[in-house]
Amino acid sequence: MQAQQRDWATGERFGFAVLEARPGPVCEQLVGSVVLKEVASGKPAAEVGYWTAAHARGRGVAPRALEALTNWAFDTFGADGLERLELLHQVDNLASCRVAQKSRYGFDTILPAAPPSFPRDGHLHIRRRTSD
Repeated sequence: MQAQQRDWATGERFGFAVLEARPGPVCEQLVGSVVLKEVASGKPAAEVGYWTAAHARGRGVAPRALEALTNWAFDTFGADGLERLELLHQVDNLASCRVAQKSRYGFDTILPAAPPSFPRDGHLHIRRRTSD
């Protein structure tokens, strides 16, 4: 919790819990998380990330949460120069590829592996800010 507060205070990383309404005494259940990172004034790009709990997969949770984060990021930081968001995943992660496509993050390029942190090649997907 302190790390999340510190990240928000520095303005470089913004994490959000993804909750789902539930009937009964516990009103909400954690089904995932989305994050906007590497945000800086005047920097044209930032990175998005997400995870979804196993019990919530396959129900559109990740694309809906990513869409909400994307809109928030462009609304909040577009005036500071944010023009595009980048989503990265390993090449063998087909589910993340589908989430990127459903969220209108177009495939851009294959990134080479960078062990030990990134042992496999990756896909870079990009979504650009559109003007209204």
